[in-house]
Amino acid sequence: MGEALDLLPEGVRAQIDNVAVIVQDLPPAGEPPDLLGLYDGVPVTERFGMAGMGGLPDRILIFREPVLAICRTPADVVDEIVITIVHEVAHYFGIDEQRIHELGWG
Repeated sequence: MGEALDLLPEGVRAQIDNVAVIVQDLPPAGEPPDLLGLYDGVPVTERFGMAGMGGLPDRILIFREPVLAICRTPADVVDEIVITIVHEVAHYFGIDEQRIHELGWG
């Protein structure tokens, strides 16, 4: 996981604050079983007027079993985790699903 995070551009890593990256085996009940990741939090673009939020960090969840199911090699796993984290970080920055796909991170 650390290797994948290190591959994110420094400018992106520097802008992320109070976000935990957590690996779980499977997506939660009610989510698609092939879901690779999920952003759980309040996007930066929606935090206006929420000064002093404090509290628990936002979370980026990575789902191990679906990632492993689509990867053939350890290098593929790292690449897929990077793509998934970039996708979820985009949600952290308030970018919607359509725009993420337009940018090629879908």
